[in-house]
Amino acid sequence: MMPAFHLLPPSASSAASRLDLLALGVLLLTGIVALGVLVLVVRFCTRYRAGSGADRAHPPLTSRMAEIAWTAIPLLLFVGVYVWGAVDYARLYSPLAGAMPVFIVAKQWMWKAEHQNGRREIGELHLARGKPVRLVMASQDVIHSFFVPAFRIKQDLVPGRYTSIWFTPTVDGEYRLFCAEFCGTGHAVMGGRVVVMAPADFGRWLQEGPTQPGMAARGFELFRRYGCSGCHAAGSTVHAPELSGLIGRRVHLRDGRELTADEAYVRDSILLPDKDLVAGYAAIMPSFAGQIGEEELLAIIEYIKESSHDERTGNR
Repeated sequence: MMPAFHLLPPSASSAASRLDLLALGVLLLTGIVALGVLVLVVRFCTRYRAGSGADRAHPPLTSRMAEIAWTAIPLLLFVGVYVWGAVDYARLYSPLAGAMPVFIVAKQWMWKAEHQNGRREIGELHLARGKPVRLVMASQDVIHSFFVPAFRIKQDLVPGRYTSIWFTPTVDGEYRLFCAEFCGTGHAVMGGRVVVMAPADFGRWLQEGPTQPGMAARGFELFRRYGCSGCHAAGSTVHAPELSGLIGRRVHLRDGRELTADEAYVRDSILLPDKDLVAGYAAIMPSFAGQIGEEELLAIIEYIKESSHDERTGNR
């Protein structure tokens, strides 16, 4: 039996239908434009071919309305498509409040995932159907690209940077995960699967994994082991920025700039402490570059994030 033909792969996320509609809209628009040009070419080749009886006595030398039309109409159409695509693109990077964070670390040649409670996976990613998820991703070596065709999600992971993207899985099942960026000799085998489960089944799976500290708890231990608490804990005698409530807070820098603290800011502050120095503080923090791995960094960031959440909600 011949396999069924599908124009697009299965659609299994909240982003897929929007992006499919955008792709089909672009295909339809460019197809109409190409068809229109083809019709005009055939018409002119036929009407004005050598030996035809077309009247060439008084050819129009200019037409202001035609020039405006063939400039303005395509411009408006393609600017409209650009705005449409920009809105959908922005949605991928503006996660819903309460989206479940999952931390992804790519390395030659595997995908490693860790959930908030400390459950870890290699080459697999389990998610709950209908629950928004935010992937916080980093690369340990070279550029990789997290690509799940059924979700229409493709995000590059660049060494030295954190990237994130969010979506909501909508259909139970198993879906292929690829690296869509050539990352070395083992690139072809750097794959995996994403398993979307019913919420109750996902909850059981999450709790049945190997017992180990959650990310925030592990981050707290690392925070103490590397001596961060000696300077940044409340009541410390060292004049260092207070980290409680940091994530999401506006930070004033010594060079006059302002930024909103996020995962990338915390990472840079640990590895490149002089890059974005907080106003009113001296450059006394040492760099931990080469001492802390990406997974440890993500755990410390999760601890700081949780303490920021507790600060805002009043939990202790």
